[in-house]
Amino acid sequence: MNFFGSKSRDKVQSTTLFGNVRKINFPMLVRVLGWLLMIEGIFMFVPILTSLIYSESDVMAFIIAAGITLVTGAVMTFCIRPSHTQMAKREGFLLTALVWVVFSFFGMIPYIICEHPLSVTDAFFETMSGFTTTGCSIYESVDVLSHGINIWRCLTQWLGGMGIILFTLAVIPMLNYSGGMQMFNAEVTGITHEKLRPRISQTAKSLWTIYFVLTTLLILLLWAGPMDIFDSICHSLSTVSTGGFSTKNSSIGFWDSNYIKCVVTLFMFLGGVNFSLIYKAYHGDWRSLLRNDTFMAYIGILVVMYVIFVISIAVTGHATSIEAVTIDPIFQIITTITSTGLTADNFENWGPLVLSLSFCLMFFGACAGSTSGGAKIDRLLYLLKNTNNELYRSVHPNSIRSVRINGNVMAPEVVDKVIAFLCIYVMVIAVGGIMLTAMGLPFMDAFFSSFSCVSNTGLGVGVTGYGGGGYEIIPDFGKWVLSILMLIGRLEIFTVLILFTQAFWKK
Repeated sequence: MNFFGSKSRDKVQSTTLFGNVRKINFPMLVRVLGWLLMIEGIFMFVPILTSLIYSESDVMAFIIAAGITLVTGAVMTFCIRPSHTQMAKREGFLLTALVWVVFSFFGMIPYIICEHPLSVTDAFFETMSGFTTTGCSIYESVDVLSHGINIWRCLTQWLGGMGIILFTLAVIPMLNYSGGMQMFNAEVTGITHEKLRPRISQTAKSLWTIYFVLTTLLILLLWAGPMDIFDSICHSLSTVSTGGFSTKNSSIGFWDSNYIKCVVTLFMFLGGVNFSLIYKAYHGDWRSLLRNDTFMAYIGILVVMYVIFVISIAVTGHATSIEAVTIDPIFQIITTITSTGLTADNFENWGPLVLSLSFCLMFFGACAGSTSGGAKIDRLLYLLKNTNNELYRSVHPNSIRSVRINGNVMAPEVVDKVIAFLCIYVMVIAVGGIMLTAMGLPFMDAFFSSFSCVSNTGLGVGVTGYGGGGYEIIPDFGKWVLSILMLIGRLEIFTVLILFTQAFWKK
């Protein structure tokens, strides 16, 4: 018996004989969204339990939110009977984009009815920032928030870090036969996607297992230091996901602990590595790390940036201790390149060179297939190698040269897609910045806010950070714009923008 209540296999096949003329399977989309909402509702029991442990009034906010989410999900799942369960590329793109928006709409309910309520706009912004692991926050002070709200903020980042769809593929293996590969490709970051196991659900389980093990290990290591168990859990959720939410206004700097900085730096670094490589290394294939061009470039960038940062720190007169030229620059480089956004020191005082290099780190981010944001180092390699080939062909026009990554020749259409992605990436940042300036935001603040949200970094400048204010002072429409930019950046542009093309909706 088919779990989703479909009709015979022959009926499913007959609907696919027409290829592109088949309509989008909306009933199946709604049903899968229902399953996803029930999963979100179940996760809301974590802040419910937390609020009960600490005897907080916000427990009712989460009980109401969980009830609404579970009931809505159950109605969508069990009251809709699709005629067939087949889902193709279009359903995969649409479902992937929709689920992040739907999750944010239901995930914002606790923020609206908690002890320190937010407006609908602010609540949606905070939730989208969490699920996309951007780390921008509306709250002027997180110290006053309940334990339930703080753990929900960090839990949204943890769920969004590895991917909502990927988690669903791990727990609902039936989707192997209903567009699972299309959803996997639409959500997972990167240019090409590697299946670690024969079935996509097995691959999803393997990646989530590595993710869970790293999170658990970090919780134990932080708990062994000056953090209590609650702060250890919250910071582990936001560190492995490279999200950056904290339970303290001064973030990691609150504990003033080199031990915590070192441990968090290590796990932020791992969060920026392709999880497929971590999986292979865990199973004994350490050579795959050394043979991977992106990983080696990742290491190389960190080393070069560290040397430059140390020189800048020394020149600006901030080399006042051993940790100032060792732990602090390494921490800041990795928190920036992985788009985590945790802070420990006022690195903006290290000079304009450090700030400009930080922009570059934010733009490209870490490795594809990781939890980090940005355009990814993989695309930087494609860009540099293709540029080198074009320069060579300018002198030798009859030569034939290919882009090689990890020893493999990349197809020209893949290279073209990378170049198009980078161009559109810059255009999206520019459009977002222009829209914010039209709302009265200063030029620098507008464009940096747009850049920070598209790259899912969450760092701010001027009115959104160093100027003493935060994202809470941005106009409401601007917050909706930034929320959309976060989603576009997290799903790497094409998954969202393709929904606005005529070709996608054409039968």
